[in-house]
Amino acid sequence: MAAEARKMPPGKPSQMKSGVWKHFDFKTNDDGSEDRAKVVCRICQIELNYCRNTTNMWNHVTRYHAALLASDKPPVAMQTKLKDVLALPSQCPRALRITEAIAKFICKDLRPYSVVENEGFRHLIKVLEPNFVMPQRKHLSTKLIPTMYESLKEAIRVKIISAERVAITCDTWTSVSTQSYLTVTCHYIDAEWCLVSHVLETTEVLTSHTAANLADMLSRTIEEWGLSSKTPAVVTDNAANMVRAVEILQLMHVGCFAHTLNLASQAGLKVPAVSRLLGRVRRVATFFHRSTTATKILKDKQKMLQLPAHKLTLDVVTRWNSALAMVERFLEQQPAISATLLSPDVRRNEKDLCSLTEEDVTTAEDLVRTLQPMKEATLAMSEDKRPTLSIIAPLLALLQDAMTPSQQDSPVVRDLKAAVKSNLRTRYANLSLSLSLSLSLL
Repeated sequence: MAAEARKMPPGKPSQMKSGVWKHFDFKTNDDGSEDRAKVVCRICQIELNYCRNTTNMWNHVTRYHAALLASDKPPVAMQTKLKDVLALPSQCPRALRITEAIAKFICKDLRPYSVVENEGFRHLIKVLEPNFVMPQRKHLSTKLIPTMYESLKEAIRVKIISAERVAITCDTWTSVSTQSYLTVTCHYIDAEWCLVSHVLETTEVLTSHTAANLADMLSRTIEEWGLSSKTPAVVTDNAANMVRAVEILQLMHVGCFAHTLNLASQAGLKVPAVSRLLGRVRRVATFFHRSTTATKILKDKQKMLQLPAHKLTLDVVTRWNSALAMVERFLEQQPAISATLLSPDVRRNEKDLCSLTEEDVTTAEDLVRTLQPMKEATLAMSEDKRPTLSIIAPLLALLQDAMTPSQQDSPVVRDLKAAVKSNLRTRYANLSLSLSLSLSLL
């Protein structure tokens, strides 16, 4: 019977395309007709029920003839998902523009690469372009942004080379994670007579901050960007190691005038009477920063006295103008502060309240008035659209005149002015630098 079944022609209809039919035929009855309810395995002659699908046949081959699967069973074709059909191709112009915009957003706003994995950001992009496929953070960090950096670096290099002269500013700073960095910025005047600035490099300082080490780092940056032929002038703060580093490179050095103003003002703020006054104002401001009750009452008093709803500010040790801002804010809110400190709710919980006398308030007003020229000079030097070298000499002369003590000044003001003027006088005593500052006026 088995021999007769093998001699019969295959009973697989032509429309049945499954690969399993290579090993099965329909059963042939004794009268030669096909039994469409049964199939016969060509390998082992086993009969199986046929239920208009190939499940039984595939199960049989998988269980008893597994070796045939590798060559006979076709791969299962996965149905294409609708979202894959509608997705923007990664290389289409719109997808490339969106990806580049995301990379620029990360760079300009100093965002972490992981922002592309944040739920809120992904939702935003989905709303703007539902069919856009978000790039992976690895693609951004290893391919796209490094490529953009090299392209931008080359474009900036071409612009700098075309400049006739350049100036460099460099400074060391410490991040919140206590890592030290050196940042170098280049400035030049373009063909349209506009001041252009580029941050060339921010490098972690892994060695000690000696003048030799800083000079070596600055020299490498100058060589990398091809600035040696430009004979750049270098602007730094007045730290001894930075000044010496520029001297080692034999470049023209100009001390940062804003830093000079800060040092001179700090010298004035260290006058004993001024220092004591700042301590009292600081203690009052600190009290309001830590007391929720006093803060709430202060807001009520501000509203009652029709004063601006401003918080009291605290100074920062490294910025002299923050001390001035602290005193100015105190004088602005002085009526509300006095009323708050006299409030029973405040005095009930605080036994050691600090307040200022009328003499202290008068001294504070004199302090603000005396340091106003220093504040205006600092704001003038904060200009970032125009060169400021040419205004150093005039400002220095005006400040020295404004800081000359007079008979009408109180003893505190005279001491303050004398300290500031004495400090300013020592900063630009170099004859060569004085000549350069004078030439910049022409």
